[in-house]
Amino acid sequence: MVDKRKPIAVKEAIERVMKRVTHLTEETVPLHKAYGRILAEPVRASHDVPPFDRSPYDGFAVRSADTKGASGESRVEFRVIDHIGAGAVSPHTVGAGEAVRIMTGAPLPNGADAVVMLEQTVITEDTFTIRKPFEPLENVSLKGEDAQEGEIIVKAGTFIQPGVIAVLATFGYAQVRVAKKPVVGLLATGTELVDVHEPLAPGKIRNSNGPMIAAQLARMGIECRLLGSLPDDEDACFDMVKAAINECDAVITTGGVSVGDFDFLPAVYARLGAEVLFNKVQMRPGSVTTVAHVRDTFLFGLSGNPSACFVGFELFVRPALLSMMGSGRPYLPYEKAVLAADFKKPNPFNRFIRAVYTSAPSGAVVSPAGFNKSNSVTSIARGNAFIVLPGGTRGFQKGDEVDVLIIGSEEGAAVWELN
Repeated sequence: MVDKRKPIAVKEAIERVMKRVTHLTEETVPLHKAYGRILAEPVRASHDVPPFDRSPYDGFAVRSADTKGASGESRVEFRVIDHIGAGAVSPHTVGAGEAVRIMTGAPLPNGADAVVMLEQTVITEDTFTIRKPFEPLENVSLKGEDAQEGEIIVKAGTFIQPGVIAVLATFGYAQVRVAKKPVVGLLATGTELVDVHEPLAPGKIRNSNGPMIAAQLARMGIECRLLGSLPDDEDACFDMVKAAINECDAVITTGGVSVGDFDFLPAVYARLGAEVLFNKVQMRPGSVTTVAHVRDTFLFGLSGNPSACFVGFELFVRPALLSMMGSGRPYLPYEKAVLAADFKKPNPFNRFIRAVYTSAPSGAVVSPAGFNKSNSVTSIARGNAFIVLPGGTRGFQKGDEVDVLIIGSEEGAAVWELN
């Protein structure tokens, strides 16, 4: 149990969280429901791809030896003896001066060892001529050149994106073994909050954190259990959080982890016997982010300020949940970019600035997304990345190279790159 709020480095905080992760069990889902899940077993090639030598173009299958000497001044003629499309097999064996009209994907007929592309020919009724020689296996897609039977094509722990779906379908995975999704509960705190459909009153604000976190979870393919709002009463908070940890793999609260008179969550963690992994981080925004762990359930205490809440989720909640599902790449992708605007504010702690990242042939650039205080909402909507400025620096100028974390990418990173 951590008694005092001693700030720790972001990297250490992430490591403490990841050390407590336990993998969830597995389940089988039909292929059409596998998108967005995490593979629980490797995908192996059940056959060669292609399964036979085939033509990658529309054209004519020929013997390369018969094309020798072809030129613009001395065209070589072939007689067409058959016509096959994809899925068909020619019964003929190609002989001297013969050719088979072939479509993309069709198997190469016996005797042929090259394909003449249609646009490389001059066609008459039953014949065509060419003006160049062809090498053996020219324009031929060879059996097994993409994948060989038994080869591991996709590793376990991979996020199932559309390309992985194509691979699964290719090798006949009508049912896919995936990790179960974590059960995640969400509790809001603060009597100042009103629901999105309610009118504002003096001293009240609408609860934007709850819908935002639900959307961040949805982006990961995880449903959110809305468990209600914690009242400003310690006993009632204790009962609600205790009930939540009995049914959830992770419980996320927003607000209530500071040092105000009505911030009861630290006391609730103590009464639950939870191990507080940390209760202050050397970062802006979100320094009061707190994570505790009890009976294999995470208690993520995120800041009540929207931007701080958003950052805390992406840095700590996201990798933990992905790792629970066995992901091999749970962290935000890391890039370098050139700062497109001055940011002169000193950074006593690491600063995560909501930003707009643009990749271009001349090099990636990034700029702050707008108003960047911890209570900002608008910069979250505009941003697709975090500019990461290290602690102990006195500001950055336009043109400086900075670290960037990309938000919303399907493909994560295998390791945490930053200190």
